[in-house]
Formats: sequence, structure tokens, C-alpha cells
Amino acid sequence: MDTVRTTRKRGVLLLQLGNPSGFPRLSRIVLAEIFSQFTSAATAPDIHAVVLTGTPRCFAAGAELSQVGALRALEALRFSALGQNLMDKIEQSPKPVVAAIRGYCLGGGLDLALACHLRVASTNAVFGHPGAGLGIITGWGGTQRLPGVLFPGARARALEMLSTARTVTATDAYAYGLVNRVVPPQKVLAVALALAHAAREMP
Repeated sequence: MDTVRTTRKRGVLLLQLGNPSGFPRLSRIVLAEIFSQFTSAATAPDIHAVVLTGTPRCFAAGAELSQVGALRALEALRFSALGQNLMDKIEQSPKPVVAAIRGYCLGGGLDLALACHLRVASTNAVFGHPGAGLGIITGWGGTQRLPGVLFPGARARALEMLSTARTVTATDAYAYGLVNRVVPPQKVLAVALALAHAAREMP
């Protein structure tokens, strides 16, 4: 079962996605819980920043495709809107949001990371949008955010990732401007928390 674990660390809210398999999925319940946490954090005087992370194996693997495939038209529209609303909520957060990415960051998980303000990746991180290989496309804003995040000279890489389902390594992600830092897996959370603490002091 997918879970969202919350911890407070000296004014930073840590949201950790979990799953017994090590590959968290963004189900309706998880999306709603993350949205609720951001709603509360926005007005909480003792929270100055948020860090989003997953497991050592995977930041987030996107939606559960077997469930998505079973959605009827109206249900699919509502599920898409739920994800879009969450991504907009994170992007528009008045408090800095840092993604601490270890392992795989795929599909809707990449959309989630793109909505964050800063991204710290482990050296073994892998980024991609596998939808093209499955005949689908993300409905959570990744097609717009990915080109906007990458360096101008690397924006063609966004089209390549979205249209071919090609994955990129942490090294390439850093070169393209997709992530701000690349560090060993055991240091990802510490670096993300340090960035969150530093970012809260910005005017």
C-alpha cells in the first residue's frame, strides 16, 4: 500500500512516499494526502520549507497504470485534474519545495519532481517519461514543465524524452538543468534538507 509519511525537521516538513515494493505510486489517496499536507504547510508558521522524497530505490514511479487503464472517461478526467491541481499547488507554494530524488523518477513521479522548486538527485537516479512507449502521455503538466526547466540549449532533450520514452542519468539531468545537485545516495536527504533550510532565509 502506498503511503505518505510526514516528519518535521527544524522547521522543514519532510514528506516521504513509501511502498513495500520500494516503488511508490501516485494513487488518488496519495495525491490527496500530499495536497492536504501542502495546504496545511502553506499557513503553518512553524514550517518554512518542504522536502519531498521517496524510497532509496525510487522517488515515485507515477500512477498505477493498471488502475489508470480501467478508468472511465469522467473518472479519468477527475484523476487528471487531481494530479494537475497538486502539481500547481506545489509549484505555487509560498514556501520552498525541494525534491530529494533517489533511484527512479518516472512518469507522474517526474511531473512531481518538476513541480518542485529545487531538485537534488542521487548519482544512481534515472529520469524519464515512459508514456510514449505505452501509447499514452502525461496529464499532469510534465509536457509544459520539462522544457521550461531545462537549459535553453537542452530543450530539444525534453522533446526527445517525451516522444521516445528515453531515460536519462543523473549526470545528464544535471547537464541539462533538470536537477540542481547530484550527490551520493546516502547524502541526498541531508543535502536536500540543507537546501531547504537555506532557501527559507531568502527574501
